[in-house]
Amino acid sequence: MLKKDKSRRKPAAMLILVAFLVAAVGTFAFSKADAQPRTLYWGISGDDVRHVQIRLSDWDYYDGPIDGVYNPQTFNAVKNFQAKNGLAVDGVVGPRTWAAIGYPPAGGSAPQQQAAQNQPTQQRDDRNEVASRAEVNRADLHLLSRVVMGEAADEPYVGQVAVAAVILNRVESPNFPNTLAGVVYQPLAFESVANAQYTREVSDEARRAAEDAMNGWDPTGGALFFWNPYKPVSKWIWSRTITGQIGNHVFGI
Repeated sequence: MLKKDKSRRKPAAMLILVAFLVAAVGTFAFSKADAQPRTLYWGISGDDVRHVQIRLSDWDYYDGPIDGVYNPQTFNAVKNFQAKNGLAVDGVVGPRTWAAIGYPPAGGSAPQQQAAQNQPTQQRDDRNEVASRAEVNRADLHLLSRVVMGEAADEPYVGQVAVAAVILNRVESPNFPNTLAGVVYQPLAFESVANAQYTREVSDEARRAAEDAMNGWDPTGGALFFWNPYKPVSKWIWSRTITGQIGNHVFGI
């Protein structure tokens, strides 16, 4: 009776194990390369913020602490970087700014990108546009809700919607930045941003108010400004055309 040569099994088993490990590592690397960076803006924190601070510090845009907190120094450094690199200057690290800073571009491996290039252009553009819009809308809703919370938490519900509508009206106006983050983070534009009140936990009511405004409800009739007449305000604001008052806020254009 012939004996089976067990020694022949070992090289084959080793090859199978190596192939499995290579495939696993490749899958891990692929998933890491495909990871989508989150949008960064004033007030949030994390390792991705620290990554931005390190890069901007290396390039002499940033000289503040490397603490992973998106502080005013980080905001101004990002704006300076954007201005020098032909990007929209809004102080927000979105997909384009991430790419300029050096984050691995989203979109998959080279074979996947090549396959995508072989698809009809219109189909690819529509798909990317829908994904991008969904990401922006989620980030914008969160940011808008925070400002509503900071500026109008004690106002009636319609007053909260009105504040959100003013912010969105500014985005559409040629006299203001054309992004929500750009409007919100304009220096001294909103008291709650300047004093960090907008970092409070967002209520369900504030979030619903932001959603209603984003869905088109504007109780202000297109107002671009709101202010509390019972607090000290700039004399200039009273030169605006008043469109009405809701709760404790006066609205104007």
